[in-house]
Order: sequence, then structure tokens, then C-alpha cells
Amino acid sequence: MSARAASRLESLGFTRVFRYTPGKDSWLAMGLPTEGPEAATPRAGDVADRDAPTCALHDRLGVVRDRLRAAGKTSCIAVNEQRVVLGRVRGEALDGDAEQTVEAVMEVGPTTVRPSEPLEALIGRMQKRRVESIVVSTADGVLVGVLHRGDGERRLSEQKG
Repeated sequence: MSARAASRLESLGFTRVFRYTPGKDSWLAMGLPTEGPEAATPRAGDVADRDAPTCALHDRLGVVRDRLRAAGKTSCIAVNEQRVVLGRVRGEALDGDAEQTVEAVMEVGPTTVRPSEPLEALIGRMQKRRVESIVVSTADGVLVGVLHRGDGERRLSEQKG
């Protein structure tokens, strides 16, 4: 099982959780540097907002909502102490009872992509599915950032222009 799934099970109180360790293909998925002809290909990790707001499972929704509004943001990624992605809070969930915890209102296991995902294909899928943003995480589930479709589209048009 992935580090993200293992961390979530631990947060729910499970004590015997075993994690799968990635193999040789994890280098790119971890967003590590590459060389050669494909190194210039823009990838999700190159454009992801690495300062995307984060929150913890036990954070109160009212505090998170105030912090996001003050920063002009509309969502946060729920992470643990190791920054492993556990969930996402956005949209109507932010309008809930201020005393609720992030864990009570978050989307569990949000869709993620690896930093190595080629940007052009990813943006094409996001456009087709009308997805405005997607979480970028390493193969171990550690948050890299959030890729906003508009940022990806700008990067691709700059590269072509």
C-alpha cells in the first residue's frame, strides 16, 4: 500500500500498517532531476504551486477558513507531519460549522499526479474533464504542490511561443 494510504490508516488508529516501498521507476515519480532529451519536457512538478496551503486533520474548520480567506485561497491540502497527502478541503466544505475538524469535512484521498507527469498530456486531460486544479505528490504521497490548470496552460503557451 502507498505511504498515503498507510498514513491515513495510522491516523484512524490502526497500529499494524505495512507500506509498499517503490522500485526503480520511482526516480521520476519522486520529481528528482533528469538528463537527456526528455529533461526539457515540462512536467507537473515544474509548474505546481509549492506554497499551496496545508492543514492538519485536527485543525478547526473556522481557523482554516479564516487563514485561507486572508491569503486569498479557496482550498487546503490536509497533510500529516511528514506532509503526506491525506485529503483536501474546498468548496462547500469550507462553509461548514467552524468547530468541525478538517478530518470531518475533507475529501478523503484526493486525486493526485506525480511530479514527472508530462504537462501537455495532463493539461489536456484537465481541460477535457473541466478540472481546475490537481494535487501533485511524490510516489510516497508527500505533497509537492497544487497544479492550477491556468498556470499549466500559460507554461505550455510560453514554450510554444
